[in-house]
Amino acid sequence: MLAKTVLILGANSDVAKAALLQYTQKGYHVIAASRSTDELHSFVQREVKQPGLVTVLYFDAADFRSHAAFYTQLPEKPHIVVYAAGYLKNNEEALLDWEGSFRMMQVHYAGAVSIINLIAMDQTNDRLERIIGLSSLSGVRGRKSNFIYGSTKSAFTQYLAGLRQYLFPRRITVNVIVAGYIRSKMTAGLGLPESLMLEPSFIANAVVNAGSGFIIVPGLKWKMIYTALKYMPERLVAKLP
Repeated sequence: MLAKTVLILGANSDVAKAALLQYTQKGYHVIAASRSTDELHSFVQREVKQPGLVTVLYFDAADFRSHAAFYTQLPEKPHIVVYAAGYLKNNEEALLDWEGSFRMMQVHYAGAVSIINLIAMDQTNDRLERIIGLSSLSGVRGRKSNFIYGSTKSAFTQYLAGLRQYLFPRRITVNVIVAGYIRSKMTAGLGLPESLMLEPSFIANAVVNAGSGFIIVPGLKWKMIYTALKYMPERLVAKLP
């Protein structure tokens, strides 16, 4: 039986790199796509025991016009797709910096819809079996400290929810990883509570071992926080940071 192929979009994130390692340990072929190809090449040569299992390609989530050519020129059509591209701008800065806000919208939502639509609508790829998106608990409810970032993640989650229903007749599973605080280069220096930090490898394990359910919230504490946020009255949400 041929090894399955995984396409990771935004493969330079800490979670994506951890997922890459776990997929290759299972013998999967990984197409790792990112703008930071030099850094990815170095990571693969340094950390992957079988670097021949990994193909590194250039991919820019915000360059929508390049997406069709990128997908058409893939060396193999994927069995599994993981969208992990991310960009974070502080909310106060984002309120004053439209380019920063727009970049988050492009990377987390518009770029995701652009490339995933191409993948999902390619009915010649009869081996596509799963699409996984990395979202965030910031998208569960609007909060005054991060509502611009959170709104982009909320939009992505809702897109995936509808896509899951649309692809159900083709037996393609769609999952969304709704993650809490992750110890990563994107969150470094934000002063987040240490007791709530999760390691990238822990989130990656949820990605690699995703089951049939739609929303996957890694970590017991974050499952409780997710449930509380989802059902909390608006007057209490307003008091949150």
